[in-house]
Order: sequence, then structure tokens, then C-alpha cells
Amino acid sequence: MSSEALHTRPQHPGTAHAVRLATPADAEGIVRLRSAFVLAEPLSEEWIVRSSAELAARLACGGDARACVVDAPDGTLASCALALVHPVLPEPASPSGRAARVHAVATHPSWRRRGHARSALTALLDRLRAEGVAPVEADAPAAVGALFRASGFCGSLAPMRMTWPEPAVRGRVDEKTGHVWLPLEQYAETVMKATGFACVLFTDVHDRPVQLHGVYSATHPWQLVGGTMDPGERPWETAVRECREETGIELGGPPRLLATVYGLPGTEWPYSTMGLVFDGGRLDEARLRDIVLDPREHDEVRVLPLPEWRPLMPPRDFARLGAVMEARRTGVAAYFDTWDWGAQ
Repeated sequence: MSSEALHTRPQHPGTAHAVRLATPADAEGIVRLRSAFVLAEPLSEEWIVRSSAELAARLACGGDARACVVDAPDGTLASCALALVHPVLPEPASPSGRAARVHAVATHPSWRRRGHARSALTALLDRLRAEGVAPVEADAPAAVGALFRASGFCGSLAPMRMTWPEPAVRGRVDEKTGHVWLPLEQYAETVMKATGFACVLFTDVHDRPVQLHGVYSATHPWQLVGGTMDPGERPWETAVRECREETGIELGGPPRLLATVYGLPGTEWPYSTMGLVFDGGRLDEARLRDIVLDPREHDEVRVLPLPEWRPLMPPRDFARLGAVMEARRTGVAAYFDTWDWGAQ
């Protein structure tokens, strides 16, 4: 979808607002405007991350989302209008077999009463009309009903909708404090969700880090041996399994912990990440030559002095590698808590 600016017709004498088609990079801003100023109950940060990632994919070329936005001077979004296109049976009212629903029209309070919402909605409808998408329906709460009517919408402003009701909260009430103690299964749904991983640091006999080149991740091209924990595994068991699968090396002996790693969720992954990095020891030239890679995951083994890894890795990945190497050198386990998803 093009990001070239669209200049809509002035809605008031002497005023014209530059509107542009949204790109995947605008997804989070649109989701945050919708969450804060459209939804009856704002989304949690976890759901904002998940919804933003979904919308970014749907705003990409070939996706089913269409949006127009107005930029604020500080680089955030002042206003947005979002529609989702869906297939329908062809008929005179929808000859292209595609219809759309306007999912959100929102303006930040700091930029209201300037005609931004009207400009964004007008540009969005022009875009849909140009694509032959019809009919166009809308989720139009009463607060913006006049805007939708002025844009040509008619009929009910609040279509009926079925939402499966949440089960009633049942818990034990503490008679002294009034605190409600939820049943275990309900409380478990409220706590933070996280994925775990375990990795192994190998070096050669000159203490140069050994890393594998991943075939599936342009974001993290060079990786320590290791991976995500399977259900029921303990971290060391994951390290042993992943090492065997990725290199053919069988780890033995009690584990020596080098680092604990934590990352906040982001657009790349919707959950927090926690992992442990263990010391795999030093590999001589013969053992390095004997490494057998799984071609579905890695296509190269490389051994380099630590400084030479810097230009080959994202800054956060190199910082983590440096912390792990320092832990190996000093014998003091590292705590590295800034390996966040979506950060650089």
C-alpha cells in the first residue's frame, strides 16, 4: 500500500489536512488510538503488542486492512481511520465480491476539533471506492454518529453483536479484607506469560566465541547453540537436547551457569522471554570440524575473536554475547535483562 500523502478536500474554509495511507509501521499507533479512544475498555500492553503485530501484517501489500492517518508534529499519530476488507458473495450491491467495515476512527484529544478525523475518514472511503470495495459498513458509536452520517452512512449506528459471555468470577472472599481469592485456573490466566530458552557458550581453545548462522532469522543471524524449552523440560535438559540436535555434540557433567537473560515482549514476539546460558567449555580444532549442523536451522559455524562479532550482530545480541564472555572470564554469572523483542 503506498504511503504517499493524500490531500483531502477542505472540510472548512481555509483548512486542509494532509492525510496519508498507513503503512505497517503505523500499526502500533493506530492500535493505541483505538485502544484509548474507541474501545470501552482499553487493551492491556500484551494485547496492544499482539494486535499491533497482527495489524502490521494486514497493512502490508496484499493484506486486508486499509487505513489513513494524520501525523502530529511530534511524530505520533494525531488521527486515524481504519477499515478491514472482507469477502462477500457478489451481487449488485457488491459486484467485486468485497466489502469493508470501518473498524475505528479516532483522534488524540490534543488534536481534536481540527477536522482530522473527517479528513482521515474521507480519504479512507475514497481509497475503498477506488478499489471497488462496496458496501462499506461501520462500527459507529453515538459520539461520532454525526461524522458518519455526514460521510454518507445511514441506518443503525450500533449493529447488534454477539460476544460470548465470560464465566462469572467465582472465588473465596476474605471476610476480614474483602479480597477475592480466585480459583487457581482463573488466577493462572491473569499472570504474565513467558517463554523459556537455554543456550550453551562454546569457545575454541583461544577463547574465541563459537556461533551458528541461522537460516530462519534475519533479525538474529548469529546465535549461540540452544533453543526454546519444550513442555516438561528443565533448562539444562533443553541445553543438552538442543546441543545434540544442532551440533551433534553430547554435553556431559553438571551444568555451569554463565548468565540469566530476560527480554520484554515486542512486535517480534508477544511474550516475555527468560533463559539461561550454560558453559559448554572449549572445543579443539578436531571437535569443531566434527560439528554436524541441522540444515533446517543453521548453515555455518564461525569462530571469531569477540570484537569481530560486533559488526555481524544487532547491538543487543552483541551486548548479550559480551556479558556471557565476561561471565566466563570472571566466574561470576551475568544478569542480562535488556534482551527485549523489537529493540535493537
